Amino acid sequence: MRRLHGMAAGLAALLFCSAPQAQGFPEHPPRILGGFAAGGTSDIVNRLIAEAVAPDFGQRPVVEVRTGANGFIAAAEAARGAPDGLTVVQCSTGLLTISPQLPGAQIPIDPARDLVPIANVAHSSQVMVVSARSPYRSVAEFVAAARERPGRLTFASAGIGSVSHLSGARLARVAALELVHVPYRGAAPGVLDVAAGRADTIITNLGDVVAQLGEGLRLLAFADGIGSPRFAGVPQVSDTLPGYAVSGWFGLCGPRGLPPALAARWFEALRSGFDDPALRRRLEENGLVLRLEDSAAFARTVAADRQGWGEVIRAAGIRAE
Repeated sequence: MRRLHGMAAGLAALLFCSAPQAQGFPEHPPRILGGFAAGGTSDIVNRLIAEAVAPDFGQRPVVEVRTGANGFIAAAEAARGAPDGLTVVQCSTGLLTISPQLPGAQIPIDPARDLVPIANVAHSSQVMVVSARSPYRSVAEFVAAARERPGRLTFASAGIGSVSHLSGARLARVAALELVHVPYRGAAPGVLDVAAGRADTIITNLGDVVAQLGEGLRLLAFADGIGSPRFAGVPQVSDTLPGYAVSGWFGLCGPRGLPPALAARWFEALRSGFDDPALRRRLEENGLVLRLEDSAAFARTVAADRQGWGEVIRAAGIRAE
């Protein structure tokens, strides 16, 4: 089997490095696996990636959603694939830096061993939102209500061990609150329940909520310490809770044994595709900023953020439920 995989990888490397159009994938289009519900920022990023690389690859990759286990259902499928560059998976902050060091987490693969970073693609602004019908119009009002009603207010998340989970847990710790965590299979269903008033808040990617702001949702604050020119004047969570800041990113990974030449092939296709101002604008419209990093730079980002989120996990005493 190893020999067959090696032959497949060698053949794919030759094809990837040949003429940049349809010769790259002669048998079938590549697949981009996503681990979170359709309609959320994760899914949007994958579809923009597919559009970006299509001209270079000669055909558009197929985007497939495999929800569950905080992205690890999709990641495990990718890890079992041949290292031929035809199956990649979106690697989010939670999957690569949080879940692997979350005490009690039952994950089917070891990302550091079973996945190869291909490229980082986008940075995502994080925001704290409530229902448009919520009585809370600021972070201070939410914090005050949570202190008056310990154990009654809830925060939704994209799943146990996700960035939104740790962001909510960190909010509770920094503000000395007792909040109830409600995990979902991706951010999209959690956001819907916040809009409907079935959960009190969520701290998540701006792209997960931007379409509903002013209608189903109210934006209380940015949570990343950066903000967005599109929402000038919106405060930061840190204005109320000094030192609070969280952020996230979305990249691509392949299975163990993926040749560096194939990782570089994907990166070059991404760089070429996102030269298109229209694609970059669509990223920005969904609360994202282009953050292209090649395999080596992406690996360094993963290592640094793994350390930072590990400190949050240990300080807050977070465990997988």
